[in-house]
Amino acid sequence: MKVKDMTFKEGQEFKVRIKLEDVCSNFAINIGHDAENIAMHFNPRFELGGDSEVIVFNSLSGGCWGEELREGHFPFVRGEECKFYINFNNEQFYIKLPDGSMINFPNRLGEFKYKYFEVSGDARIVGIKIK
Repeated sequence: MKVKDMTFKEGQEFKVRIKLEDVCSNFAINIGHDAENIAMHFNPRFELGGDSEVIVFNSLSGGCWGEELREGHFPFVRGEECKFYINFNNEQFYIKLPDGSMINFPNRLGEFKYKYFEVSGDARIVGIKIK
């Protein structure tokens, strides 16, 4: 699912609820300006391309991927619904994971507002809310 022309600004909280498929290999949440300029690519991988139970972060600028960052904490369960809370400023994204733990990712595009949101992979959106 892609959402274009939404407004997600610094200081707002973006709540995302998704339902993971029973056979989920991975899913991704992308936030940015468009499909070629993604400030935060959040990609939990149960099993994908040799990765197992890892969260891969990256950014895409002008269609070119940056350096991947990996997080070993993996609080996801196939077939379950989960919630994320995302906040950001011009320096960092702050992601509250389903188990309440927090992780950060640099805001490499350095913007104060984004308008593009996408969820892909083996998950479906249950609800989104910006406040």
